[in-house]
Amino acid sequence: MDSSSRNSAQQFLSLHLLETLVAVLPVRDENGMPKSLVYGGVERHMITSQARRRAERIHARNRANRGQGALAGQATGVRTREWALLAGRRLEQAHGWDAEEAVRLTRSVLEAVGLKFGAPDKPSVANRTKVLVFAHSDTDERIAAHLEENAEALREWGRAYADAQAAAAKKKGARGKKAAKEAETAAEDTAAPVADKLPALPTATKNAVLAALAPRDAVDIALYGRFLAEIAASPNVDGAVQSSHAFTVHESEQTEDFYAAADDAKLDRKRDAVSFLDSADDAGAGMTGYQSLISGTFYRHAVLDRVQLRRNLRGAGMPADQVESTACAAELEFVNAFVEAFPEAKKNSTASTGSLPALVLAFEGERPYNYAAAFQTAIDEGPGGDGPAGPAAVERLLRHHAFVSERRADLRAARVLTFDPLIDELVRSTVVEGLTEARTIPELTPGTVGEAVSASLPGPAKPAESAVR
Repeated sequence: MDSSSRNSAQQFLSLHLLETLVAVLPVRDENGMPKSLVYGGVERHMITSQARRRAERIHARNRANRGQGALAGQATGVRTREWALLAGRRLEQAHGWDAEEAVRLTRSVLEAVGLKFGAPDKPSVANRTKVLVFAHSDTDERIAAHLEENAEALREWGRAYADAQAAAAKKKGARGKKAAKEAETAAEDTAAPVADKLPALPTATKNAVLAALAPRDAVDIALYGRFLAEIAASPNVDGAVQSSHAFTVHESEQTEDFYAAADDAKLDRKRDAVSFLDSADDAGAGMTGYQSLISGTFYRHAVLDRVQLRRNLRGAGMPADQVESTACAAELEFVNAFVEAFPEAKKNSTASTGSLPALVLAFEGERPYNYAAAFQTAIDEGPGGDGPAGPAAVERLLRHHAFVSERRADLRAARVLTFDPLIDELVRSTVVEGLTEARTIPELTPGTVGEAVSASLPGPAKPAESAVR
C-alpha cells in the first residue's frame, strides 16, 4: 500500500462504546424528564451528543490547564456570553479602570465589531452577547490590553458611540407604534439601519478584537469547531469530531424516585421537645418530591477526522513543525475524554461520573462507520430473551464489526479496551479476525499515531499485542 492510500485509509478514527448506567439522570428535557427517542419500534433513553461533547471538551480543557495529559500546557478555548464582562473585569483589576466604564466600553467595542447584546434595560442580559462565543481563553486579556493601550482615543470614541445610540433610541421612541414596528422589522432585515449613523470603530481596534476572537492555537476549537455567524470576518471552524446521541440498546425503563428531605432545625426541636404534643408539631419531612432516574446499557459513537484536525490547526496559524505533534496529542486526549468524561448533572446525588465503559472499540477507515444498526432490534432482558444487556450488546457489537470488516477492505487496526472482567472474558472468547487488545487508553489510538504519542508519555511499558480469540 502506497503512502497516499495508507493516509486515506487512516483518515477517520471510529470509536464505539458500551456503558451501563444505574439510577442516573445525566441529561433532561425542558420539563426535567429524561430524554428519549424511538428506535426499532421501542422507546430508548437518550443522552444527547451536545451533553457528551461539552463534558469531553471541558474534561480535556481542565486537564490541559492543570498540566495533565497529552495537551498539558496547550492553549484551549472558552465558550461564553460574557466576554464583555470578562474583559471589563480585566481592565478593572489589571489596569485600574472604573468597573462600570470598563464594561460599558468593552460592550460598545464588541457591539461595533458585530456582536449583538441583550436589552440595555435588562441588567441580567445587558452586557451578555445573545449567542455563546467560543474563543481562545485569553481573548479577554487581549481585548483589555488593547483598550488600555488606546484608552484615550477609545474613550472618546465610546462617548460618541453612546451619544449616537441615545439619539437613535430617542428618535425611535418618538415614532408611532406602527413606525417603530416597521423599523424593528427593517432592522432585522438590514442589520440595524442606524448603524451608518454610529461612529465607526477605529480600524486598528477592529482588527485587534477580531484577532482576539480568532480561534488561533486553541486545540479544542480545532477539535470541536465553532460557528459564529454574527461576525462574518471571524472565521468559523468545521470541527474534526463527529458525535452521535447515545441510546439504550434495550427498551427504556424509567424510575420515579420519591424522596423526602429532612429539615435539620425541625428535627432538632423535635429531639429536644419536653412533651409529646410539642414533638408532634414538628412531625413530617421538610420537603418531599419526585425525581426521574434512568438505568440501562448505552451505545455511543464518535469519529475523529484526522485530516480536518490538521487542516484546522494549520488554518489557525500553527507553525507547520508543530501541527503533527499537536494533532497526535489532541487525538490521544480526545480518546481519553471520550472514554472518561461524563455529563455532571446530578453527579453528587448519583455518582454518575464514576462510571467506566464496559467496552470501547476503536478502528481506522477511509470513511466513518456508525454501528447503531446493530441495536435496531432491542435487546430483550426478559425470560427467554437475550440475557443481561451488557454482555449481549458486546456480542452484537463485535459480531457486527466482524461482519462489516469482511466487506470493507479499508477497515484496519481494530482494538478493544474493557473495564469489566466479565466482559473481558467474553471478548477473549469471541472470534474477531484482526482484533487486538488494548490495556490502556493510549493504545486505543491505532497505528503509528497512537504509538508516537504513547511512547512520549510516562508510565509502564506498553504490553505486547495479542490477538483476541
